[in-house]
Amino acid sequence: MTQDSPAPPDATARPALTPALLWLMSFATGLAVASNYYAQPLLHTIATQLGLSTAAAGSIVTTAQLSYAAGLLLLVPLGDILERRVLVTGMTVLTACGLLVTAFAPGVAWVFVGTALTGLLSVVVQVLVPHAATLAAPAERGKAVGSMMMGLLLGILLARTAAGFLADAGSWRTVYWVAAVLMFATAAALWRMLPVWRNPVALGYPALLASVLALFRQEPMFRARSLLGALVLAVFGVLWTSLTFLLAAPPFEYSDSTIGLFGLAGAAGALAAKPAGRLVDRGNANLSTLAGLSLMLLAWLPLAWARSSVAALLVGILVLDMALQVVHVTNQTSIYRLRPDARSRLTSGYMTSLFLGGAFGSFSSAWSYTHAGWAGVCVLGAGLTLAALLYAACARNARVPAHPAAPGNL
Repeated sequence: MTQDSPAPPDATARPALTPALLWLMSFATGLAVASNYYAQPLLHTIATQLGLSTAAAGSIVTTAQLSYAAGLLLLVPLGDILERRVLVTGMTVLTACGLLVTAFAPGVAWVFVGTALTGLLSVVVQVLVPHAATLAAPAERGKAVGSMMMGLLLGILLARTAAGFLADAGSWRTVYWVAAVLMFATAAALWRMLPVWRNPVALGYPALLASVLALFRQEPMFRARSLLGALVLAVFGVLWTSLTFLLAAPPFEYSDSTIGLFGLAGAAGALAAKPAGRLVDRGNANLSTLAGLSLMLLAWLPLAWARSSVAALLVGILVLDMALQVVHVTNQTSIYRLRPDARSRLTSGYMTSLFLGGAFGSFSSAWSYTHAGWAGVCVLGAGLTLAALLYAACARNARVPAHPAAPGNL
């Protein structure tokens, strides 16, 4: 926390983060972020029905990630100046509306419109995460963030499984109809259970957005951790974008529901979220970062054998997603200690970096698969992981102090 920072919200009375409320916020986080990933196991089916090339179908995922990045930059900072219950429920309702646009899309252009609208508003998850950190007791903050991140990763990964089964039961449009109904119901629950809460920060919207960039300038560790996060999510996008094409092609030729089941392997990695949060609470952020990135690099060894061994593919998915969760929870818990009064803006800058990285990973993955097959995808993923590991090991700004904030801010 910088010397000119105002008193953190933690220093004031706040509503307790009850287990029931944390569960609801975690569920809402997973459901909202899942909205951007339903298309991944369906890319082959959508491409076939709408007459798209592999690269064009892959751009649906890229559109979701770029619009999500825009929402992170333009909407998430509002959590520092607007009443959060109204903001959260409103964005949840609008996310559901975006899903309905995709469900009823008469052609590919409207699929992209619905995808972009959903991506833009589903950044509500990044309002919920810092809000949970604010409502949590200081000694439980890492654990609370870990729980929210577990919900987020489960949403990303289980979205593929749910999408595959719903598509086989109906059509790819069925996925979006069901998701929209669930989002409307979740919005109602959030309105009922979330406390009324406003951050004591007085800024106009232009100054609010400018302050996000100022945080990058003022906080070296924030810059470093944002870059690490971007590299890690790029690796995530590299794996999951091309995995659909690999499993739909010979020798596998799996159905949408079978492809979706592979998300269950990655979902087990979400179990690493809470332990990672506890490590940060105990001052072991640097250890968890290097361990997570080392595991992520090792994951590409079994993934390289994916064309000849389903077991190797499953092991690689599990290890990579577990490692990603460790690094991400470490990053986010660490940056929240820098400026308690600016957690939504820290989230905005950090997650914008992540999803720009994810968009790059998805685009480069589809290109690599088209031109170099699965081997090219593995080389790309391993190269990005190695770059992240070397940066984390060598860059001084990426290191988190053992006691990164005053006791009152922890």
